Amino acid sequence: MRLLMLGGTEFVGRAIVEDALARGWEVTVFHRGRHAAPAGAAPLLGDRAAPGGLAALATGSWDAVVDTWSAAPSAVRDAARLLADRVGRYAYVSSRSVYAWPPAAGLTEDGPLVEGSPDDGDVPYPESKRGGELAATAAFGPDRTLLVRAGLILGPYENVGRLPWWLGRIARGGSVLAPGPRTMPVQYIDVRDLAAWTLDAVAAGLSGPYNLVSPPGHTTMGGLLDACVRTTGSGAELRWTEPEALLAAGAAPWTELPVWLPPGETYDAMHTADVSRAVAAGLRCRPVEETVADTWAWLESLGGVAPQRPDRAGAGLSPEREAEVLAALAKG
Repeated sequence: MRLLMLGGTEFVGRAIVEDALARGWEVTVFHRGRHAAPAGAAPLLGDRAAPGGLAALATGSWDAVVDTWSAAPSAVRDAARLLADRVGRYAYVSSRSVYAWPPAAGLTEDGPLVEGSPDDGDVPYPESKRGGELAATAAFGPDRTLLVRAGLILGPYENVGRLPWWLGRIARGGSVLAPGPRTMPVQYIDVRDLAAWTLDAVAAGLSGPYNLVSPPGHTTMGGLLDACVRTTGSGAELRWTEPEALLAAGAAPWTELPVWLPPGETYDAMHTADVSRAVAAGLRCRPVEETVADTWAWLESLGGVAPQRPDRAGAGLSPEREAEVLAALAKG
C-alpha cells in the first residue's frame, strides 16, 4: 500500500505514519520541514497555506491519502482537488466538534451538523473541520472518502498538554486536586488506536463518517488518574472533589482540569458518543494503564517536558492557581 500523509511529523500524523511503516507500507510525508519525518518515510516539503505550496504534490500517485488539517478548509479543498485523479482514497481526520451544539447524549453519526464550506478561510474549529469534510468529499466522492470524527485524543506525542499535564502534576506528588466524581466515565482515543483503526479502514475501503473514541465504560476519571499515580510512582494523594464545589471555587473544567467536565450538555457532548459503528468496523482500544504508561515513558525520554502546539494554550492549573482553588475550597 502506498500512503501519502499530509503532515505526519507530530502527534496524530506521526502515529499514523509509524503504524503504516510498521505494516510495510510505502509512505510519503508531505510537511513544512519544521520537524523531521519518521525514519523510513519519504519526505516532500511544502506549505499548503502558502501560494504555490502544493508544488511538490504536482506529480506522483498513491493508494490513499490521510489528512489531519484543522485550519482553513480551503487548504483541504486545494489538496483534494489536486490529488483526486492520482489517489485512490481520502481519509480525513475530522472531529466530533462538527455536530451542531448541543449534541445529544449518545449521538450517532447521523446527528445534525454545523454549517461549513470547503471554500472557507479561517473559521472556528467546528466549521473548519466540517468544511474539510465537505472539501474532501466533493473532490473524491462519498464512496472514496473516509471521515474519522475523533473525540479527545491522548497518548505519546501529545502536543496539546492534557495527559502530559496530569502526569507532570501527579509526578510532583503531594495533595492533588482531583475532579470528581471519581466514577464518572470519560471517553478518549489513544492516538495509536486511532492510527490503527484509520489504516485498517483505509485498507478495507470503508467510507463515510465514524465517531472514534473509546466505547462507553472504557475508563473513568478515577481510572485515568489512579493510573497516573501508579505509573509515576510519586505517592501523590488524589483529593477527590465534587463538581459543584470545584465550580464554586472557580476551577475551569477542561482547560484548568484537563479531560474533566462536570455533568451537563458539555459532558454529554464530549464523553457519551455512540461508537457502535466504529466498533463494528474493528475499533479496539487498549487499556488506560497502557496509554498512561507509554505517555509517561515518552515524556521521560524528553526530560519531562512535552512539546506544545503554538496555536493551543497550555492546559492545566499552575501551582499558584491550584493553591488558590484549594484555598477557596477550604473556605467553602
